[in-house]
Parts: sequence; structure tokens; C-alpha cells
Amino acid sequence: MQRKNIPLGNVFMASLFLLLTGIVTIAQTPGPMTIQATAMGTSTQLGRIVDVNIYIENYSTQEDRNTLIHAFKARKQDGLVDALQKMKAKGRVRFSNGGVGNEVKYIIELPPKKGENGRRLRLITDRWLLFSELYNSTRSSDYSVGAIELNLDADGKGTGTVLPACKLTVNKKSKQVEVETYQNPWNLTNFIIHKD
Repeated sequence: MQRKNIPLGNVFMASLFLLLTGIVTIAQTPGPMTIQATAMGTSTQLGRIVDVNIYIENYSTQEDRNTLIHAFKARKQDGLVDALQKMKAKGRVRFSNGGVGNEVKYIIELPPKKGENGRRLRLITDRWLLFSELYNSTRSSDYSVGAIELNLDADGKGTGTVLPACKLTVNKKSKQVEVETYQNPWNLTNFIIHKD
């Protein structure tokens, strides 16, 4: 697997982690939904395909956001993960190759981009670490956060990206938060959306 340092300002995940700088506006949208999609691997996972189900029950609050900001400022990645682990689940994500799935602890809806009328959702959660990762102290155990971006259009279709294992670091020179990934992103396609 390949590690990458991704500067915060250069990729779509930038707005995901702007929650740490206080710029993101949280738009509360009522109503749970289920999203079925196909996750397609990129780069070293090219050609791999898995089904994914994302269940959204409710959305995070401003208080949740402030908790994550404070935790990251105080203790960086460890603080963020501890804060996520203490949060009540807002939903669940399950991959067809991954058992019962993982709770999603932080879900926000952002206002649509200028000129667009779709929905933009960001999901962050602590990542379940395998016993073998912990027992063997593998490098992957440092990548304890997972993230998903969803872009849903007015026709009920969408696209998205999954970062299954990542960690946040602060660049000592630029003082910017960077996302370091342990695996390459997975692209989400073939959306089927159900409003519950």
C-alpha cells in the first residue's frame, strides 16, 4: 500500500477537514436515508469492486463540531479519535466484504456549491482496527480515521469518494492540516437512494 501526504488545500477532502478551522456551515436536513452504491478501487486497488450501504439516521450538531475542533487542537489525531469514539452514532456504513460495518460518528450536510442544487454530505468516523494490526503494531494502526464524501444530485443519483484509512497531521512549515492516507481513495458510483 502506498502512503500519500495530501495538502489540505489541494483536494476535495479539504472541505471535509475545514471543520477544524471553523469555516464550514452545518446545514441540518431532517429525515433518515439509505444509500446503496458501488465502490471502485483506484491505483493499487484498481479493478476491485465492492458494494456499500450507507445508513444516515441523523446529522451532527454544532456542539459535535466544536468537540472535534477542540480535541484535534489539544491532542491531534489521538484527540480526534477519542472524541469520535465517545460520540453517539449518526449512521452506519457497511461494505459487502466487511461484516456488519462500522458506525459513522460525524455526518454533516454542506450547502450546495454555487450554481448546483444537489446535496453534499461529509461523513467521518473512527476506524475499527483489526486485532492483528494492534497486536503486531502495524503502521496501518496509525490510520485510525475513515472519511466519505457524497455528492447527491436532484435526480437521486450521485458520486462520492471513500478514504478508508487516514490520519491528520500538521505540516510544521505551512502550519496546515494535512490528510495522510494509508490506502488510495475508492470512488462511489451507481447510487440508489431510499428516503426512510
